[in-house]
Amino acid sequence: MPEDARSKVLRVSSFIGTRLSDPDRGPQVRLNPEDAKVRLLNEGELAWVYGPRRQELATVMLDEAVRRGDVGLRDVAGVSVSELVRVVKPDLDSHTRRGLFA
Repeated sequence: MPEDARSKVLRVSSFIGTRLSDPDRGPQVRLNPEDAKVRLLNEGELAWVYGPRRQELATVMLDEAVRRGDVGLRDVAGVSVSELVRVVKPDLDSHTRRGLFA
C-alpha cells in the first residue's frame, strides 16, 4: 500500500468536548473500520492526530457509523468541525534518537 494512502487527510465531522465531571474523558479519535485498516490501526491503540495547529495522541475507536473519509474527535485540542486532520500510527520501531536507547 502506498505511504500516502496511510497519511491521507480526513474531515472532522464531529467534535465532543467533555467536562471534568464526565465519566468518559480524554483524547479519542473515531474512525470507520476501513479507514483504520488502511492506516494499520486497531481499536484501543494510540494514534497521532495531526491538526492544523497542533498534534496530539488519541485512543482509536472503530465506528461503522462514521463515514469513510470522516473522523469524530473527542477532547483533541486545536481542531474544529470541518477541518482536515491526518491520523497516523506512531512509529515506535525507529530509533531516531540514537544514543538515548543504547
